[in-house]
Amino acid sequence: MSIPNLITLARILLVPVVVWAIATGRMHLAFLLFLAAAISDGVDGFLAKRFGMKTELGAYLDPLADKVMIVSIYVTLGVTAVIPLWLVILVVSRDVMIVGGVILSWLVGRPVKIRPHIVSKLNTAAQLLFACLVLASHGYSFDPEPLLTLVMALVTVLTLVSVGLYLAEWVRHMNSAEASG
Repeated sequence: MSIPNLITLARILLVPVVVWAIATGRMHLAFLLFLAAAISDGVDGFLAKRFGMKTELGAYLDPLADKVMIVSIYVTLGVTAVIPLWLVILVVSRDVMIVGGVILSWLVGRPVKIRPHIVSKLNTAAQLLFACLVLASHGYSFDPEPLLTLVMALVTVLTLVSVGLYLAEWVRHMNSAEASG
């Protein structure tokens, strides 16, 4: 188990604490923990690349840690009525559709390899920025408007474009697999 993988596992284990902090109204603590998770994400990536500690496990764990954090934070912020439910549904549904497509293609014997698009990377960055702004503004009582609305719109557009790209790629893959099979 490499140091970057241990850092990533610690980030995953931090998720329930962040959820608890949000659910109990301790937004300043949630923000600080979220910030620590973001910094640890950069540290584990740096260590893996700089010191040749990349592993196959890390290639799966790192994006999983990001998704677990994002989905958990968005769901908790939605349930506590801090962010709109439609945004939570959009963000979570995208991830469920992608995972569902991968599982379905695997079950029918036509596994698809998912490669993140630049749009998806931008989407993840926008989702993290939005969560950060929400947590910081609620934890430290400041109004980030109109930036908050702009970032929420960006999350919405990038999420829709991202799911569209993955869906088109998945349909193309499934159709090409049928034609060759």
